[in-house]
Amino acid sequence: MENSTEIVSFVLAAYGNIGELKYLYFSIMLLWYLSICVANTVLIIVIYVDKRLHEPMYILLCNLFVNEIGGSTSLYPLMLSQMFSDTHEVTLSWCFLQMCYIYTCASVEFCSLAAMAYDRYVAICYPLHYSVIMNTGRVGMIILFVWMYSFVNFIFSFSFVIHLKFCGNVIDKVFCDHHLVIKLACSASVVHKISDLLFAFVTIVIPVSLISVSYMKILAVCLNTSKENKQKAVSTCTPQIVSLSNMFVGSIFHFVDSRFDVAHVPDKVRIILSVYLFICQPMVTPFMYGYNLPKIRQSCKRFLFKRKINV
Repeated sequence: MENSTEIVSFVLAAYGNIGELKYLYFSIMLLWYLSICVANTVLIIVIYVDKRLHEPMYILLCNLFVNEIGGSTSLYPLMLSQMFSDTHEVTLSWCFLQMCYIYTCASVEFCSLAAMAYDRYVAICYPLHYSVIMNTGRVGMIILFVWMYSFVNFIFSFSFVIHLKFCGNVIDKVFCDHHLVIKLACSASVVHKISDLLFAFVTIVIPVSLISVSYMKILAVCLNTSKENKQKAVSTCTPQIVSLSNMFVGSIFHFVDSRFDVAHVPDKVRIILSVYLFICQPMVTPFMYGYNLPKIRQSCKRFLFKRKINV
């Protein structure tokens, strides 16, 4: 067994030897990453420029778009660099930094969806008090709380990893995974081994519970309202339900791949499923929330039309 002091880097073994296909994979990933950045950045600019969109729901959406870019940046640049690496090594410090970035952004995603569910709950259940309850200052505090909660959540989980000594350095994944890193430790207690599950509970279960309560109350109100109000509630809540379902499915793929033996699953399929969230969610969010909402779609048209006239 290797001396723990010799472990200065991890090997991301899932990349394997892809030969000349690396140029094709690199081009596809780069194009997809740039598309994610452009799609989300356009919406951030439109919301910032159009004062008619300076409302709580759109401010929360803007925070979500920023997080999509951040989450994608935590993975794609490293994957792109690994395409041309022969060893697929990543230093411990970079590996830990990536874990911090990935898991914090994942927590921000779920918490942001919870904040948006609360916003819809207030808008539908207390429409007359909405502007008072969801004022700009409170929305700013909610966003700050989301990021602080997510960062502290990760730091608590990461405290179980940072002091470990490692006797192995091979991670069978294309990115640094919390549970797989702990499995490489020379010795780890039961608490260390379930620390990622504790993180998942605080990251997923608590926000999803809050979202469920919000939507149950929204449903209760909608059952006793007009058909027009029901349709309005459905149109504003559907994107959040779709996004949450997508996040939930992606999280299941991630934890199954990390904690169970999936050797019977083809390597390429397993790799794609392990990064499913990074592939789909950053594009689902701008199109389901952004370009699908009438006010943002109209604002985008006005923004592009003005640009053409100025040119």
